[in-house]
Amino acid sequence: MSLATRNGTGPVDAPVSPPKVVRQRRMRPGLLGLAVLLIALGGLGAAFAVTSVRATGSYLAVARPVEVGRTVAADDLITVQVAGGRGLAPVSAGRLDEIVGKRAAVSLVPGTLLTDDQLTDDPLLGPGQQQLALGLDPAEVPARTLHPGDKVLLVSTPDSDDDTPAGVATRFTATVIDTAPTGNGDKSVVYLALAVRDVPAVVALSAQDRIAVVLTEAA
Repeated sequence: MSLATRNGTGPVDAPVSPPKVVRQRRMRPGLLGLAVLLIALGGLGAAFAVTSVRATGSYLAVARPVEVGRTVAADDLITVQVAGGRGLAPVSAGRLDEIVGKRAAVSLVPGTLLTDDQLTDDPLLGPGQQQLALGLDPAEVPARTLHPGDKVLLVSTPDSDDDTPAGVATRFTATVIDTAPTGNGDKSVVYLALAVRDVPAVVALSAQDRIAVVLTEAA
């Protein structure tokens, strides 16, 4: 490049600036890996959302308390919508007819999902046992509420016309199957399971109003 001077002298060579080199930015490997990870997580989140929506279904939940040993009725259950449910094994609403009539293996609490482990088909009446019912006055019931599975002891009371010493009594072990109030509400009916050999004696004592019920073990 040449420059002209004011005094008319010849051209003078001037220094030429070197061309500027524009450096290209390099993406750090760490940032690149982070970007890939975020994209992957976004895809997994979308897949999880789709899976959760697809897993939404109708299941059975407990609507009102059901005690251990009680038969489950349709009114004891409600249908709820549950999304996801990973790690759970609730009973689907389509099995309602199958569930009704089974017994509660544990106490069923309102607001909880129903599972197969909470139910049983096993009767409380075991082999070699028979069932009978006793009508008890409120003062004769050994607890405010008897529950299915409670263990009780039936004790004979003295006969006013018998000379047998008061300390001598016959004892029978039994298990509570169910309880129900009578129509007029002045007595409670307790359904018991006891050994076949003890049934005749207990029936005779009950007819004479000579039997007391003692709670020995709560279910």
